[in-house]
Amino acid sequence: MLTLRRKGVSPEITVSTTHDQPLTLPATLGPVTAEESSFLERLDLTRLPRHIAVIMDGNGRWAQKRHLPRVAGHSAGTQSARTTIETCARLHIEALTLYAFSVENWRRPKAEIEFLMQLLREYLRKEMPLIQRNNIRMRFLGRTEDLPAAVQKDTREATEATASNSGMVLSIALNYGGRAELVDAVNAILAARHNSSSVTPPLVTEDEITRHLYTADLPDPDLLIRTSGEMRVSNFLLWQIAYAEIFVTETLWPDFNRARLLEALLDFQKRERRYGGIDADSPAKRAAR
Repeated sequence: MLTLRRKGVSPEITVSTTHDQPLTLPATLGPVTAEESSFLERLDLTRLPRHIAVIMDGNGRWAQKRHLPRVAGHSAGTQSARTTIETCARLHIEALTLYAFSVENWRRPKAEIEFLMQLLREYLRKEMPLIQRNNIRMRFLGRTEDLPAAVQKDTREATEATASNSGMVLSIALNYGGRAELVDAVNAILAARHNSSSVTPPLVTEDEITRHLYTADLPDPDLLIRTSGEMRVSNFLLWQIAYAEIFVTETLWPDFNRARLLEALLDFQKRERRYGGIDADSPAKRAAR
């Protein structure tokens, strides 16, 4: 099922109790707005997705609408990333994967690419206290060996600095492509078999491919969120999202706030996830009896 949610204008009002204290639902999220509270009251915190993947799209259009350079949209989008990361960590989401830079993005103007790489480096340094405070483990998915040396150093240090954390796994897809990931997985399988003494190697299985993906130790995404209203997956986690629920919002990424994330989670909980089967009590199954 694919759901499209149109962007609305909601008041950012802090809800207060009779003691004039901010309402917190759940308490770990801190003060919430009236809109956030309405979502939280309907959200079952015991049925949240284990893994959320996000295609962060719309930075350029956000800037264009404001007659600003594209890079201004990328800068503004870092706040949305911060909000999404911290909210997911506090809701005890097991894994969050953000699509930051694709293998196709190298086709962009050189100045924009250089800005994005520098923005990433600054973001890692600036946000590390938040990452550590929320017990988040960081990792980077993609052909990171092709990134500039300074970026490789920073991503390696971020991974090492958070390796002992036991909370949410935050994966940043960087120089990532779903097709490239599958090619890398197949090549890894072939390399392993080349070193094997088996005369007749067994056929490749789905489990074997899964074990050689960048996300081998993570559950597949339950929910894929795409901002900016584009109805495509853009070569993102092609293998892993086979049964993911897809939520598309017209909200541009820099405007994607906590309320929009909670809206996506609430929509997810309305889905009937059958994985190709039919539940025993579903209308279709009852009609077939």
